[in-house]
Amino acid sequence: MTANELREMYLGFFKSKGHTVISGASLIPENDPTVLFTTAGMHPLVPYLLGEPHPAGKRLCNVQKCIRTGDIDTVGDASHLTFFEMMGNWSLGDYFKEEAIAWSFEFLTSRQYLGFRPDQLHVTVFEGNAEVPRDEQSIAIWRKLGIPAERIYALPVDDNWWGPAGKTGPCGPDTEMFIDTRPGEGAGRPGQGGGRFFEIWNDVFMQYEKKDDGTFAALRQSNVDTGMGVERTVTMLQGRTSVYETELFAPIMAAIAEGASRRLDESAETVKASRVIADHVRSAVFVLGDERGVVPGNLGQGYVLRRLIRRAVRFARQLGLKEGFLKPLAESVVDNYKHVYPDLAARREFIVTELGVEEGKFEKTLDRGTAELDKVLQNLKAHGQTSLSGRVAFRLYDTCGFPLEFTEEICREQGVSVDRAAFDKAFEQHRDVSRQGADQLFKGGLADNSETTTRLHTATHLLHKSLQMVLGDHVKQKGSNITAERLRFDFAHTDKMTPEQIKQVEDLVNQAIQRRLEVSMNVMTVEDAREKGAMALFSAKYGEQVKVYQMGDFSLEVCGGPHVSNTGELGHFRIVKEESSSAGVRRIRAVLE
Repeated sequence: MTANELREMYLGFFKSKGHTVISGASLIPENDPTVLFTTAGMHPLVPYLLGEPHPAGKRLCNVQKCIRTGDIDTVGDASHLTFFEMMGNWSLGDYFKEEAIAWSFEFLTSRQYLGFRPDQLHVTVFEGNAEVPRDEQSIAIWRKLGIPAERIYALPVDDNWWGPAGKTGPCGPDTEMFIDTRPGEGAGRPGQGGGRFFEIWNDVFMQYEKKDDGTFAALRQSNVDTGMGVERTVTMLQGRTSVYETELFAPIMAAIAEGASRRLDESAETVKASRVIADHVRSAVFVLGDERGVVPGNLGQGYVLRRLIRRAVRFARQLGLKEGFLKPLAESVVDNYKHVYPDLAARREFIVTELGVEEGKFEKTLDRGTAELDKVLQNLKAHGQTSLSGRVAFRLYDTCGFPLEFTEEICREQGVSVDRAAFDKAFEQHRDVSRQGADQLFKGGLADNSETTTRLHTATHLLHKSLQMVLGDHVKQKGSNITAERLRFDFAHTDKMTPEQIKQVEDLVNQAIQRRLEVSMNVMTVEDAREKGAMALFSAKYGEQVKVYQMGDFSLEVCGGPHVSNTGELGHFRIVKEESSSAGVRRIRAVLE
């Protein structure tokens, strides 16, 4: 079964179970400062998991593009990826564990669908803790479906608990399904490593909401949120040993082998390097090709994108790939996915150009770092020393962007060791500071639906329309980040705004607030929203139902977030700062007083 066939079969199966097929969301979360990327299908649905009605109903399914970098160091094994496609089905206060688990079992084992043998299936459930009891109900359902007790494993929070996207939000226990790829080896269980057990599906039962104080409260409704990875599932269906052996990676793996300066062997180092390059380039292509695409930078999503590209360049040097190698690799990804994600083809030139620019910058960085390291090594030799301090190695890494592996390799050739322990200590201190900064940056957010955040979110609609009135219709939202303290709004515009233009925008927003405009919501099709002139990215599919918020005669915009009922509730709007965000994108920070 191909990935294309799998996607269609999955959506068709859940459509037959009364689910509405909805569009996947952007990789760049809209109005959610708790995460940099969409890491799961649940992120765009948080308001609905918390109880807000979804325009498409209570049973939904789709295929969602996701980016996760928490396991980036494990990329290169058989199954871990930074970009992946997640098939998901949701119940928003409708069915619960009984139906969700039964349908998972049916889709996995029925000959009409995936046809895995039931004796290949191993499952895990939540073992319980001081706050939440053991999931006996899921255990009983699996037993009733014929899974014996010896293939059901109760595991702790780290394994079988799905936490909120940020510090607060919907969460709950889950049950995960694994395929035993080597059943003849006898006893074994998921989580033991070695690649024997492939996780293939995850059913999350969102029964709780985590509060600011760390406690858990029952949600107004019990939800189901499931996820089945396209890449991993296809790997199992095709009898492959890794995701990189499927048609999803075949073109880019072939392009890597063709571009290498030597015939690639099967050594662990070569295999890992090839896989990391393939994964990271594919991820970078999807980030750049996204409808809300970002460019490489030093903050937020731009920093993650830059890191992915630069790691690909570093591993490419190991294989002897020449400068400019990213272009043919990126084009192989675009050609392989353009029938599923047309945005990639439409943004092909942009993708290739940005990758080329970043590749060139990093090549210069590597040359600069090499020159700096050569000076250090000459100084060491002049003083008869044979060890490079971890502090110096980290300085090269932090200020020059020079990878530690390159430092160690060059030092090894010169008979010099590197104090890895001191480097690790400096790195951890740097990471702790970064985490603290991230906690400050992403605290709060729309996921909590707080009153202040809701007011600021409503104000972004007025800001968006006012910017169009002052600067022109070319102004389109490129991203936002809203906390309880302020809003940050990115928009397409080339020139720095003048003080007069900023004042005009502020005045328009405040006039709309003073007019106490009623905020109303109507559910309509994408086509109707377009005809009415609603602002939106319109990534939804033809015929799909969307929410359109109207603020009197001032603003009409497609949106899924929370809003006040009257603009008079907002207070006084003030722009704190207007600055450049990236090429062709400006950024406004504003507050309500």
